[in-house]
Amino acid sequence: MAKINWTAEAEKWLQEIYDYIAADNPNAAARTVDAIYDKAQILLKFPKIGYRYEQIPEREVRILLYGHYRISYLIKPNRDIDILGVFHGALDITRYLFNDT
Repeated sequence: MAKINWTAEAEKWLQEIYDYIAADNPNAAARTVDAIYDKAQILLKFPKIGYRYEQIPEREVRILLYGHYRISYLIKPNRDIDILGVFHGALDITRYLFNDT
């Protein structure tokens, strides 16, 4: 069975999301991060549910949407999934994915 691996970079992004929201509402921050994590679990059953990130054609990088966030992930040849990052919709995701993949 496939596994989901949260990269150190993705965990850093989740922590930054938590910290930003927690400054105003720690409960909302925890709910948001938990919901992002829960949304990513769908990838175990439906790994291609996210849209293909065409700017890295040599790799199976996809984007799963959750609210204002984009969960970027890589489907590896063994069907495992690496979560590459979690980005707010306002960010230029290309800048980060080209540096981290």
